[in-house]
Amino acid sequence: MTYIGIQSQIWRNNSRSILLMIAFPLVLLGMVYVFLYFTRQYFGGQYHDVQTVNNSFANTIPVVLIGVGIWFLIAWTFHTSLIRHATGSKPLERIENKRVYNLVENLCIQAGMKTPKINLIEDSSLNAFASGINERSFAISLSRGIIDKLDDDELEGVIAHELSHIRNRDVRLLIISIIFVGIFAFIAEMAFRSIRFGTFSRRGGKNNAPVILIAILISAICYFIALLLRFGISRSREYLADAGAADMTRKPYALANALRKIDQDPYIEAVKSRDVAQLFIDNPSHKEKNVSISNLFATHPPIKKRIELLEQFA
Repeated sequence: MTYIGIQSQIWRNNSRSILLMIAFPLVLLGMVYVFLYFTRQYFGGQYHDVQTVNNSFANTIPVVLIGVGIWFLIAWTFHTSLIRHATGSKPLERIENKRVYNLVENLCIQAGMKTPKINLIEDSSLNAFASGINERSFAISLSRGIIDKLDDDELEGVIAHELSHIRNRDVRLLIISIIFVGIFAFIAEMAFRSIRFGTFSRRGGKNNAPVILIAILISAICYFIALLLRFGISRSREYLADAGAADMTRKPYALANALRKIDQDPYIEAVKSRDVAQLFIDNPSHKEKNVSISNLFATHPPIKKRIELLEQFA
């Protein structure tokens, strides 16, 4: 994989953001239509009466779109505080670590971009991530371990990697995908809880367990599709950010060395959510290290492969 240029990547990710904002609601509406089609006989419709389904779907569209809009607006507005809470990060004061500020500011001057906020995660493990959707909310978060255990060149490579995410608009793209996947996850969870605890088990004298089973099946399939899209985006952005860091610092070996050290201890205790975990330069939980089925559901590409690609720049 080669670095394709910053403007091309910004355009590509902006286009993907637009497509995601269109695709996810369409998948959700498709899920609603399929659900209505297969369950209409339980709600007074005839099995072959497609017009009943179409009418019900037309009445449901505004409700679905309004619900998605409200969910998206809340998540979009409060994502920064939610991420900080989920990772335990807090602002890093300049007086506390001028070294980090000097590295970040020098790279930003070189790249011609505004300096993002700098946050600290009080953890001795080695990890970092970028967050934010615009210049007011852009931030880089570094663990205490990554600051203390990397030399200047290695830390510069990590910071350049995170700045590449910001510059490429990767973070915004990923947050959009996380928000919409969260909607499908919520729907699937509600359907599962309904049948698990017997909620809506009977309605009007009918056993509605089949309705809930259909809802679980449909929502699970849509959730599966959404996960594939999200993980694919997450993996590709790591390769591009590595390439961007190599291009920015002209020291690909430094980031490769940093990744070797990070791979030994990326675990951040505060991070429990898989959604938040994919923001990091390497997955900060132990769970993904034991995945053996395939890399299809991995949030990050293998460190070894990333290092091999970086060494091609040398």
